[in-house]
Amino acid sequence: MFDIGFPELALVSVVALLVLGPQRLPETLRTLGLWIGRMRRSFARVKVEVEREIGMDEVRRQLHNEAVMEQMKDIERDVQGLRNDLREPLTTASEGPVGAQAVEPDAPLAPPPSPTPNAADAAEATPARQASDAAQQAATAARATEAWNADPRA
Repeated sequence: MFDIGFPELALVSVVALLVLGPQRLPETLRTLGLWIGRMRRSFARVKVEVEREIGMDEVRRQLHNEAVMEQMKDIERDVQGLRNDLREPLTTASEGPVGAQAVEPDAPLAPPPSPTPNAADAAEATPARQASDAAQQAATAARATEAWNADPRA
């Protein structure tokens, strides 16, 4: 705040010693220290009182919590949409193809198709990965909210 170095303090000390004398200097310094302490405490009290009246801490926490809750709702909506997207192909696959005929028990089964990666497989893997990522983000947001609410300094 103030750029006061040792030479300035030494000069002020010498001038005070010359003006006040060696007998009154200690008493004057003690009184000056008491006044400075009182001013600091009064400024600190005023600052705390103003912050309490304004309610900045509560407003800040509430805004943060609302933002986190909104993010969690967005993630939950994304996860629900991805879950529905994943369930739809599963339900159509379990119903079987339209017009499929029953296979006779003694009939030889055709060998399963060889697994070859294609664009459709990659597209199906992406929503599952996105759902996993969204769930991890929701868990992280929940932990952050709990930590924020539990921290008395915040």
